[in-house]
Amino acid sequence: MNDRSAAPGSLALVESLVNTLDLESGADALDTAEGRARFGLPENLKGADAAGDAAGEVARARELRESLRAALLAHAGHPPHREVTPLGGLLASAPLLVTIDEHDGSARLAAAGAASLLSRTAAAVAEALIAGTWTRLKACEAVTCHWAYYDRSPAGRGRWCSMQVCGARAKMRRYRAK
Repeated sequence: MNDRSAAPGSLALVESLVNTLDLESGADALDTAEGRARFGLPENLKGADAAGDAAGEVARARELRESLRAALLAHAGHPPHREVTPLGGLLASAPLLVTIDEHDGSARLAAAGAASLLSRTAAAVAEALIAGTWTRLKACEAVTCHWAYYDRSPAGRGRWCSMQVCGARAKMRRYRAK
């Protein structure tokens, strides 16, 4: 949807997860095997035993996506788009561990165990908090968009994912209203 470059570092995971749903068209990349595979989710939702677990995992990914979207809207100064599970509650159950690089002694948080999407997301948020980039990841203010983008503006006051699309539409609506 937007013409911006991807968010830095592991925030790209958060940005791409939020952007799996196109609100304007209703297209959800998590409905496709390829879209699910990008996030390590089960590609095949068919099968007697695994169907419930796989569908549940995709449902949890959608819940995470919408909680992230609400947080990114808050970064831009907007209320949540709908009622969602608080992001802090979701991430609190994500197992993380501290890893130490043997060569330089640097430490970082990493997803524990099988590196679930929830744990990888929690690690990405923690890394962005440390780097000071978490609040620069925002959701477009356009109600029909809410696409995630990384705000690289000097003052950190970006409002739209794309000035050429969402920004132009908002300015045209404001002009016509006058």
